[in-house]
This record gives sequence, structure tokens and C-alpha cells, in this order.
Amino acid sequence: MPPTPQQRRAARNHQPVPGAGARAARGRRAEPITVDAIVDAALAIVAREGYEALTMRRVAAALETGPASLYAHVVNKDDLDELLIGRLCAEIDLPTPDPATWREQITGVCVQVRDQYLRFPGISRAALAAVPTNEDTLRLAEGMLAILLAGGITPQTAAWGIDSLTLYVNAYTLEIALLSRSGNDWVAGRDELLSRFSALPDSFPQARRYAAELTAGTGHERFDFTIELLLDGLVRR
Repeated sequence: MPPTPQQRRAARNHQPVPGAGARAARGRRAEPITVDAIVDAALAIVAREGYEALTMRRVAAALETGPASLYAHVVNKDDLDELLIGRLCAEIDLPTPDPATWREQITGVCVQVRDQYLRFPGISRAALAAVPTNEDTLRLAEGMLAILLAGGITPQTAAWGIDSLTLYVNAYTLEIALLSRSGNDWVAGRDELLSRFSALPDSFPQARRYAAELTAGTGHERFDFTIELLLDGLVRR
């Protein structure tokens, strides 16, 4: 018999199995509720409205059922978060490690993760809070580790390098989500920032002089720069 969601969650986190939850509420949905259906509905909500809008109640409503029906498949919101990140990680194409092109390979993996998270605004919050314990998430870590090791990076440096790279990708995509959400009228454009920097008092000579450099960058130029910077640091270690 396959493990229950409670057993699955407990095994991942070395926690005692929680007590039995409430019985599933009867809903109007004719099709059976599955983990994949729950994840599909959750991702659709995040894609439309952002991660902040995601709740178990919203997912249940999208599936035309009651929240209790979800708990036969997903233990709680933390469990759902882990399943969402696992789904996105499972879709990442991991190359066969090549010592000659390891930098391009690890950069390509980071770009894939970045683009996945940008499709679902704010979802990197779930990644920041999750410990990589399920197989889909660990598959990504395994692949990244193999690439760095193939590039001659020492195991400890490679392990911490993965942590640094994933933290940056998560933070980068989260910042974009926060800046692009509706209601952030206070966010200034580059022209306004240049004007503000130019108007700074003399106690900010560097900010005034290098305002163009401080506000430069289009598209993912800053992302590319930081990934390259991190990889250079790994090589030097």
C-alpha cells in the first residue's frame, strides 16, 4: 500500500505522523481529486494572481470542492509548496556534465530555473522556505552538483556554490515579482532615479557621479553578471 500524504510528509521531514484529518467534504466535482490536479490548479492560480493569492481554500474552489477534500492528498500548505517546487524542478533539463562546458551548463540550468519561477510570480518564496528533500527537488541539486564537480570544483565549494546560486535565483525572481505586482506605484523608473541621484546633496559624491552605472542594466544583464561573478568565485576557491 502506498504511503499516505501524512506519512510521505513525515518521512521527508523526520516528523511524527500527524493525526487523521477531517473527512473530505462532498463537492460538486465529478472528476476525482488527485495530487496532479491539485498542483495544476495551484500553479494556475499563481500564474494568474501571484503566489500571495495561493491558499488551500482557493485551490479547493478552483477544483469545485471543499478544502477538506484536498487533505486526502496534500497534508497542508507547506506540503503543497513542496509539490509545486518539485513540479517545476522536474521540468528542468539537466545536461550530461561536461568538463569543457561546465560553466555554460550550470548557467543554463540557472536560467531555466529563473524562467520557470518568472512564469509563476512570487513562487520562489516557496523555494526559499523549502528544504530540498523530495526526489524532484533533489534531482536538480544532484544535477547541479555533478556539473560543478565535473568542472573541477571541490566538493565543499560545489555544495556551497549550489546554495549561493539557488539563493540568488530565488531572490532575483522574487524581486521581479514584487516590483511588477499591481499597486507598486512608488517604484521609480530609471529616468526618475537618475534625476533623484543628480539632486542628492554633496555628501553623496559617488552616487551622483556614478548614477548612470548604478541604474544601468536591461533585461537580465544583472542576472548574467551575478551568475558569472559567482562562478568566477567558485573557480578561485
